[in-house]
Amino acid sequence: MKGLLLKDWYMMKKYCRMYILITVIFLGVSIVNTENLFIVFYPCVLCGMIPVTLLGYDERSHWLLYSCTLPYSRKQVVSAKYLIGLCTQVAVLLLTAATQAVAMSVNGTFAIGDFLILIFAMLFVSAFASSISLPFIFRYGVEKGRLAYYVMIGFVCAASFLASNLLGDRSFAASNSVLIYLLLGVFGLGIYALSWYFSVTFYQKREL
Repeated sequence: MKGLLLKDWYMMKKYCRMYILITVIFLGVSIVNTENLFIVFYPCVLCGMIPVTLLGYDERSHWLLYSCTLPYSRKQVVSAKYLIGLCTQVAVLLLTAATQAVAMSVNGTFAIGDFLILIFAMLFVSAFASSISLPFIFRYGVEKGRLAYYVMIGFVCAASFLASNLLGDRSFAASNSVLIYLLLGVFGLGIYALSWYFSVTFYQKREL
């Protein structure tokens, strides 16, 4: 497993540099434009799709077929991608949270309740969005599984629009919505774990 993670780390440094640039741009724009939550959510979702990019390079280089000759199970191959996705999402989530905390403080709109709601909403969106696409990609491959990626983008747009309306409703924000969003974030992590289970099941049955 450690070898798989190290291989993916080297691939990330070589092929995923553009993700860093896009993330920095979106974080910068989110400081200026605090109303559009899609800008806030997208960096987490984008970095959560790094496993899809890595899988694309694995397929083109026929590494998935070659990995069958190595002492790694298919479960470990899938788990490595999910761990990479989880680590990158958590890292970007923390960076986005720090950026939004600074932006809210500068604008004089910082409220711990609204801030926690935003963080838990980002956690749910990023975890759930990754959960949609990865099982399809492990089952059908990157090219055939791209439809799930477009579904995920639509989900993020809808979720960011809904979150913008809810956060703008002060009566809703003043209620026990922090607990609701906390449970929603935990639910997103649960869906991510369930997605991992399905991906392992699908990939073990897939013919390479």
